[in-house]
Amino acid sequence: MYLFDRLFRTLVRSGTLIVIAADGRKLLYGAPSAEVRPVTIRFTDSGTPRRIARNPAMGAGEAYMDGRLIVEEGDIRQFLDLIGYNVRWDADNPVRTRLWRPQRIAAMFDTWNWQRRAKRNVAHHYDLSAGLYDLFLDADRQYSCAFFDDPAKSLDQAQADKKAHIAAKLALKPGQKVLDIGCGWGGMALYLNRVADVDVLGITLSEEQLKIARQRAAAAGVANRVRFELLDYRQVTGIFDRIVSVGMFEHVGPPHYRTFFDACRDLLAPDGVMLLHTIGRADGPGATDPWLAKYIFPGGYVPALSQMMPAIERAFLWVTDIEALRLHYAYTTAAWYDRVTAHEAEITALYDARFFRMWQFYLAGAIAAFRHDGHLVFQIQLARKRDAVPITRTYMEQEEARLRALD
Repeated sequence: MYLFDRLFRTLVRSGTLIVIAADGRKLLYGAPSAEVRPVTIRFTDSGTPRRIARNPAMGAGEAYMDGRLIVEEGDIRQFLDLIGYNVRWDADNPVRTRLWRPQRIAAMFDTWNWQRRAKRNVAHHYDLSAGLYDLFLDADRQYSCAFFDDPAKSLDQAQADKKAHIAAKLALKPGQKVLDIGCGWGGMALYLNRVADVDVLGITLSEEQLKIARQRAAAAGVANRVRFELLDYRQVTGIFDRIVSVGMFEHVGPPHYRTFFDACRDLLAPDGVMLLHTIGRADGPGATDPWLAKYIFPGGYVPALSQMMPAIERAFLWVTDIEALRLHYAYTTAAWYDRVTAHEAEITALYDARFFRMWQFYLAGAIAAFRHDGHLVFQIQLARKRDAVPITRTYMEQEEARLRALD
């Protein structure tokens, strides 16, 4: 326990953490705080504290999955919230500066997402059982940040509002051709066709998503206007009036940013408009958490705006609007976490108890990242011409109100 004790004496300053060692000893860290709830954890073996001390994210994640780290007071969400608060991104937080420096060089190789590797990485996460996603996503299977103009709104309503928010920024006109890069299970493509009378090509690298998206288009009677293909963004040809990409850019990887934005420019019509919705970092370039990279999103990387902008500039794309959604994903992942926890029996039956705890840890960590770390969501509107959209945001507000009234 020596290394663990030394680390956590430094790490936990706010909030009370009680740790029960495998031999029954109790160790107390931190002090009561109004910001975070007290938590008690217990280790079932003597090796786990050492593994956590040497690699906190990987050690804690695997220990929770394996049942070697048990939360006895509170839950895993509250435990990671306590840790997240103590390493929060803040200029006057010395704990983060001293202890939370990602190993950027070691993590960089994992972001080289060549076409074959990109498909394999996507399959790891998105080709899981459709039944799993049905248990915690909204009815339309929107697996990205919802739009909460009121935190009290239901997840389904916030996801519907997200689609209207994005559609309004695309300034759509009937008959236009739209490319949806990373179309998921087809919800956004089908929505755009329904509310704006446009033709959509949705592309994905997930065979499971492709199958369901095509089934949905056929069931809606619009398969001739909303098509879905198993394609990498580097394989798409043609010209599109609009491009939308929601929750896909996190899988591109910094080495490929120039390729991505060059491809988007080449696919856009001269007066075309693009809306990119992506998780981002307010705290500058970093590295993907090693546990997350191994178990949840291999090849995934959350970009800083400073990493995206050089590639956008070199692609000769105009940035016509940027919006920062700060707490919206915290609300979204909290809703997902609650639903996952409520469906423990079903998820365990689909996979096993270890998988259930893995999914819990993933979502609990995401909540902490969007509450305390530098994570947020960027919506970046891009165009080939400076006058492709009106020069004020009034048109967005008017169209969003119209679209919300439709549902």
